[in-house]
Amino acid sequence: MGKFTFKLPDIGEGIAEAEIVAWHVAVGDRIEEDQPLADMMTDKATVEMESPVAGIVTAVAGEAGDVIAIGSMLVEIETEGAGNEEAAPKPVAEAPKVVTEPAPPPPLAAPAKAPAETPEPEPVEVQTAALQEKITASPAVRTRAKELGVELSDVKKSGGHVRHADLDAYLNYGSGQGYRAPGASAKRADEVVKVIGMRRRIAENMAASKRNIPHFSYVEEFDVTALEAMRADLNANRGNRPKLTMLPFLIVAICKTLPDFPMINARYDDEAGVVTRYGSVHLGMATQTDAGLMVPVIRDAQDKNVWQLSIEINRLANEARNGSAKSEELSGSTLTVTSLGPLGGIATTPVINRPEVAIIGPNKIVERPVFVGDAIEARKLMNLSISCDHRVVDGWDAASYVQALKKLVETPVLLFAD
Repeated sequence: MGKFTFKLPDIGEGIAEAEIVAWHVAVGDRIEEDQPLADMMTDKATVEMESPVAGIVTAVAGEAGDVIAIGSMLVEIETEGAGNEEAAPKPVAEAPKVVTEPAPPPPLAAPAKAPAETPEPEPVEVQTAALQEKITASPAVRTRAKELGVELSDVKKSGGHVRHADLDAYLNYGSGQGYRAPGASAKRADEVVKVIGMRRRIAENMAASKRNIPHFSYVEEFDVTALEAMRADLNANRGNRPKLTMLPFLIVAICKTLPDFPMINARYDDEAGVVTRYGSVHLGMATQTDAGLMVPVIRDAQDKNVWQLSIEINRLANEARNGSAKSEELSGSTLTVTSLGPLGGIATTPVINRPEVAIIGPNKIVERPVFVGDAIEARKLMNLSISCDHRVVDGWDAASYVQALKKLVETPVLLFAD
């Protein structure tokens, strides 16, 4: 039998350490060659580690959530062959050492006995007459009280013994203005959840964003009545193309207005003091998954029409949710859009996806009466929020950009004009 030490391999350029997301084996398990051992997460991706040998797992590097360095031990396996480590030499037994103990010191005089303490009297349990009083009730009443979990001693009697009417009165008016069976509680057990994997990455990124970026937010109301009517017409005649949501139209409007506001589509390297304004729009799309919030990226969004954007949105969202998105599809965004869809509230103040300098958040569409000239009409309205990095973007620029965006959204024919 030999010992094989599987060390964490180099799983990416510039990667110095990785986090243990999940173990697929435990100490004592028999494993086969190429069997999954653990899922390891880096800054770029989650990678599954496989065993190069068969054998029995004798040690693992740590628990889920622990971070280990590249090249350090991940799993130790006892194999049938020689393994990749030599057995440690057995220690040579040393001759026993003879230790001469010093002679014991002469005995000391016994100390004088302390006076015996007087034992305190034990407390005597005193029972009140009320507790000693015997509760009398018929077998039917006792059975009903037991089924309800009611102690008959808590029920006030109207006569010599507890009746059904007394029990009814207790249920209606007793137990603090509302009955709750003794011992019954709506309290749930506390739960301790270790922050690991994707949730830890999200926590670190959000904390860094709020700590380093002075955010400011701006909210404007958009009338999307005409846009919603156009969207309904396009969906009614879409053929075999995907159904359009509001998001592709909004992305087209975002891309059309960015050339006049290049400070919005940018990334800020605050350590180097350099702002890079991008000519291409690589739009991050905040997507909720079972593992947490992920941001897949639509590359060159400025070159796509609403149908192409709809296809790309669906593809990236599905890959993010099923875990098949590539690392390059989850990085490199220059601007992010975050939308809660039908759950959206009146307004949001989204957190910037650092090192970007802005994030845009459309909110829920609501129908309200609006004055149109002298008439009152039902119009579909939507608030749009934008958060910006005040070190790079001035409030005037952010407000001007949103107003230019509003003009396109409220006159949707301009979205298709070159």
